[in-house]
Amino acid sequence: MTDPARARKLADRIQQIVAEMLERRIKDPRLGFVTVTDARLTNDLRDATVFYTVYGSDAERADSAAALDSAKGVIRSEVGKRTGVRHTPSLTFVPDALPDNARQINDLLAKARAADEQVAKVAEGALPAGEPNPYREARSEEDVDETDGDDADNAGYSGS
Repeated sequence: MTDPARARKLADRIQQIVAEMLERRIKDPRLGFVTVTDARLTNDLRDATVFYTVYGSDAERADSAAALDSAKGVIRSEVGKRTGVRHTPSLTFVPDALPDNARQINDLLAKARAADEQVAKVAEGALPAGEPNPYREARSEEDVDETDGDDADNAGYSGS
């Protein structure tokens, strides 16, 4: 087991190296607009997972995934050269689901806002059903004296 801070630092370095490689050295025509969003390393520093997003259609995403898979060896050797670790971690490229999840959450929030607006329109001129104050309030001694002991709340109640 190694220090988690060291693993995080190395993961950040791998993210930078992979992003630079994709921008400058990998010239695969299948590679679309790829953004490296994160990299994570196992604690033994043997396996690195690189998360990425691709701007474009599903076909462009599939093409970019194939291009990344075919360039994995070249990228891994460059990571080994530039990091100087004893064992170069194996690379796994995983499409990042975060943008899709964020888009789905935004769609759900928009639907909720629209439903709230409809409820607000319906309730705009509405009056409450029943009395304005539906809660029982404690009577003061003055209210009891005015009714001369004929309390409607105690009707039919015997004190025993």
